[in-house]
Amino acid sequence: MWNREGLKEFIKQKMADYLFVIVSNREPYVHTFQGEEIKCGMPASGVTMALDPVMQSCGGIWIAHGSGDADKEVVDAHNHIQVPPEESRYTLRRVWLTKEEEAGYYYGFSNEALWPLCHVVYTRPTFKSADWETYKKVNELFSRTVLEEIGDKKAFVFIQDYHFALLSRLIREKNPNCILSQFWHIPWPNPEAFRICPWKEEILHGLLGNDLLGFHIRYHCMNFLETVDRMIEARTDYEKFEIIKGGKSTRVRPFPISIDFDEASSRGQSQEVEIEMRRLRKTLGLGGQIVGLGVDRIDYTKGIPERFRAIDLFFEKYPQYKGKVKFIQAGPLSRIHIQQYKDLNEELTRLMVEINFKYERGRWKPIQFHRSNFGKKELMALYRLADFCVVSSLHDGMNLVAKEYVASRADNTGVLILSQFTGAARELESALLVNPYDVDGLAENIRLAIEMTEGEKQKRMSKMREVVQKNNIYRWTGKVLSELLRFEFPEG
Repeated sequence: MWNREGLKEFIKQKMADYLFVIVSNREPYVHTFQGEEIKCGMPASGVTMALDPVMQSCGGIWIAHGSGDADKEVVDAHNHIQVPPEESRYTLRRVWLTKEEEAGYYYGFSNEALWPLCHVVYTRPTFKSADWETYKKVNELFSRTVLEEIGDKKAFVFIQDYHFALLSRLIREKNPNCILSQFWHIPWPNPEAFRICPWKEEILHGLLGNDLLGFHIRYHCMNFLETVDRMIEARTDYEKFEIIKGGKSTRVRPFPISIDFDEASSRGQSQEVEIEMRRLRKTLGLGGQIVGLGVDRIDYTKGIPERFRAIDLFFEKYPQYKGKVKFIQAGPLSRIHIQQYKDLNEELTRLMVEINFKYERGRWKPIQFHRSNFGKKELMALYRLADFCVVSSLHDGMNLVAKEYVASRADNTGVLILSQFTGAARELESALLVNPYDVDGLAENIRLAIEMTEGEKQKRMSKMREVVQKNNIYRWTGKVLSELLRFEFPEG
């Protein structure tokens, strides 16, 4: 069984000679001004919340964009700060971007081009050459930062996500002796979808700078292999899941990411969460109602409009539940600088107002919508309060909300309604699996979740908890590192 101590011992025995470096766009800790005080918090990011326990176990350096308005106030002369603030476990190295760089690299190419291109949810990608040039510039900036931190040390560099498709190649060209791995947290589309990208060859060439390239599920690995096979000159070995280009081998593997199950399960039963549950039940006016929950960034891939329409249809078909069921939608606004996100926010507001007006009874309204970033304690309290949780993503690499909800239910209560188009659906087969585009089917599964017997709930939840406990974040990291250790690297 992989756990925090097991991973720490594994790294101590197998990788003691290597500096461990993580690279991501989003930082695990953000410093912001609140009045005249500086506060430190964690952003709403599945990637950072999943990997922070790993870094606390093994130490090393995490390189990320410093986005907080007080971030520069707390770093040293080398842009370093020790984190977490309550007990230093590893070094955070912040990289500074101008507003223009952030607009072109993050909001532009990463999230107006690559994000819709890879998710294939009928939102058209926007390709701008100026954004592409800025994306390349920022990848080069991060490569210089990584190389500066590594120096002449033996290093394992673990790159995160679609913001850095070019990074491994840039590092490899300057330092051929470091171990490079990248995890692509979002889906990889089929070749027909990816071929519209004007810079597809450069992106594929960049990603093949890695020794190991990971995706959540085998299907995304196959899509990547087929994309390379059709679009660039390389040898693709489908049996070994390996690509050879220019004499360099890149292994492609599925690694379903997860969470720190034991920590989440324990926190869910803590006294502070119990107190927070009582507070939220009172302030949200839940009384003795049946509570449904959705937790998402406000993003067009998450299927939130479809979820709201399913709630509308549920009350239309089953009016006996008016006044007895309340649905809480929680999560922060996201990428509001992009027009599609502005339009989505407006659509959700309109839907909520229409549905609440249609069914409200006195003070009761069917939907509460909280556009805010909840802290760990509040979020865990919401999971515990929810009789059912709806994860209706239209397309998702994994979705850790589903696993967090399961981890919170130590008493084996609650029902998970889960989109079949998430990576999590491959593991959490005892959830009520739904097609989020089928609003009628989603409404019917809400009814099934509410009317399910306690025995059936406990049986399903128990099975899912066993899966998440076994396939935890430490096992994920251990499998990635174990795969990398099969390589033999020349000495620098």
